[in-house]
Amino acid sequence: MNSTPPGLRLLRPPTVIGQFHTLFFGSVRMFFLGVLGFAVYGNEALHFSCDPDKRELNLYCYNQFRPITPQVFWALQLVTVLVPGAVFHLYAACKNIDQEEILQQPTYTVFYIKSVLLRIVLEVIAFWLQSHLFGFKVHPLYMCDASALEKMFNVTKCMVPEHFEKTIFLSAMYTFTIITILLCVAEIFEILCRKLGFLSQPVT
Repeated sequence: MNSTPPGLRLLRPPTVIGQFHTLFFGSVRMFFLGVLGFAVYGNEALHFSCDPDKRELNLYCYNQFRPITPQVFWALQLVTVLVPGAVFHLYAACKNIDQEEILQQPTYTVFYIKSVLLRIVLEVIAFWLQSHLFGFKVHPLYMCDASALEKMFNVTKCMVPEHFEKTIFLSAMYTFTIITILLCVAEIFEILCRKLGFLSQPVT
């Protein structure tokens, strides 16, 4: 007889891969962004300098270089990707659905799979946006079109601080997104295998 309180079961995904994804998502990815992200990108605007080194030119070119700061973008990505799962668990809590029922009742199973598919779509969109906003490599020089600020500036060169560290961090965030997508796909396969009887129900 399962002695786990219903409230605790609701907080856990119904699959082993889903539980691993929650651990991966909640610990490694958020720690990496919160701690290392601040260390790498925290003072980027202060050290971003152009030629000539004038405050208004530096700010103008930095805003052109970063339409949105990477920390804000990745924080929004994490929150957005959490929404489908949060909505499902809220629905499960309102309906008093326990962990076992999610895979036993076809309606709940379909709802859960849809939430995982939506998570995949959101991660793919985030990957595409990240590639368009930040590219795949941070170059040491950025050519800024500052003609709108003052005609005398025209195109000026700007130094991007710690570009190599940022390239490594950028690659890591792409990797995290890909791993999350693969985990979501694997979770759907695990659900299908359990429904078809190829795998036993997880021990809770």
